[in-house]
Amino acid sequence: MPDVTIDWYVALSIILFAIGALGVLLRRNAIIIFMSVEMMLNSANLLFVAFSRHLGDLNGQVLVFFVITVAAAEVAVGLALIVTIFRTKQSINIDEINLLKG
Repeated sequence: MPDVTIDWYVALSIILFAIGALGVLLRRNAIIIFMSVEMMLNSANLLFVAFSRHLGDLNGQVLVFFVITVAAAEVAVGLALIVTIFRTKQSINIDEINLLKG
C-alpha cells in the first residue's frame, strides 16, 4: 500500500475548499451557507495540520486551535442571528433577509 504524501492532503483540502466555496456562492439557505463556511475553515485546518506534520513544527497545529475557537464563536453568533431573523420573517432564505434594510 503506498504512503500518503503531502500532495494527497493538499488535494483533499483543495476539494473541500472548492465545495465550501460553491456552497457559499450557489445556495440561498443561511444554514447551508454557514455549513459551507465551516467546511472551508476545516479544509484550511487540514492543510495547517498536514504541513505542520510534514515540516515537524507544531506551530500549524497550535494555529488550528485558534481557527476552531473562531469558528465556534462564528457559529454561535451566526445561529443566534438566524434564529432571530427566522422569528421575525419565518424564513431563512437569504433573498428575504435582504429585505431587512431599513
